[in-house]
Amino acid sequence: MKHLKLTIGYDGTAYGGWQLQPNRTSVQGLVEAALAELAGQRVVLHGSGRTDAGVHARAQVASCAATLSLKPATVRRALNAHLPVEIRILRVQEVDAAFHARFSAKGKEYRYQIDVGAVADPFLCRYAWHHPRPLDVPAMRRAARLLQGRHDFAALSAKPMRPVESTVRTISRLAITRAGQLLVISIQADGFLYKMVRTIVGALVKVGEGKLTGDEMRELLRAGKRVPLVVTAPAHGLFLWRAIYKR
Repeated sequence: MKHLKLTIGYDGTAYGGWQLQPNRTSVQGLVEAALAELAGQRVVLHGSGRTDAGVHARAQVASCAATLSLKPATVRRALNAHLPVEIRILRVQEVDAAFHARFSAKGKEYRYQIDVGAVADPFLCRYAWHHPRPLDVPAMRRAARLLQGRHDFAALSAKPMRPVESTVRTISRLAITRAGQLLVISIQADGFLYKMVRTIVGALVKVGEGKLTGDEMRELLRAGKRVPLVVTAPAHGLFLWRAIYKR
């Protein structure tokens, strides 16, 4: 029995998300099916986190135990031969049995892409939210600084599919960068609530539009209740960029 760590990149456009679910094709389901072909039995994957339908991953991490005699590089090649081109196994590593993709993670980084060009770039349309109206980026950066640190993010997330013990999270980095017509919002935290990143992006865009001030956003955090003004940004601009583990 080998314990494996898989690093997976995928374009989530055509899939119902990472997690197994009835009546929808999931990334986890496809990778598990490819593993079952190699192992000759069912293999259960544990991901570092869930991504919703339409969300992408540059480096999702998953762990599993499987009865395989193949070397990691051979496993990677074999899995990629069984998977659609939108899903790639980037790396396979043998790890200690104690490693768990989710519970061993110390944090994650997500990045959200916004196409701010007057005309949408057709080569970004699957991977960025097109927002042609002007955005006050300096105001967005000032508001972003208010979200860094440890806060209750109940007002900047969606109602979870299942109860959570706490809605308090620590954002260690929240940066907004621009290259040409692409605006990228990068968020690193010790954990994320349901749709937290997309809601934070929606709030920051409202700040950029002049419809929400930084002080008002801070008051929303304190109140702990979501308001209709804050929208959830579309799924297709979001990437799970990396999971963070102790070296």
